[in-house]
Amino acid sequence: MPLFLIERQFADALQLDDASVAAVKQINTDVGVNWLISFLSADRKKTYCLYEAPSADAIREAARLAHLPADVVVEVSRIRPESFA
Repeated sequence: MPLFLIERQFADALQLDDASVAAVKQINTDVGVNWLISFLSADRKKTYCLYEAPSADAIREAARLAHLPADVVVEVSRIRPESFA
């Protein structure tokens, strides 16, 4: 399945509770996207998330349903360190 990097910018510092996380996970499941990992900026206003998804449109739909920004959605490929040897 294709990989996508999503940049999300928030107006205020991001605050997540267990209920919010559970709701986003359910939306992702319903839409068919799979969250892999996220990084949070030091000021807590930006996230960079790696997802598996059938398309960029699926990522955007999951974000829309979860009321989350998806400012930049880029399809990426995996590079392993041994590729640079």
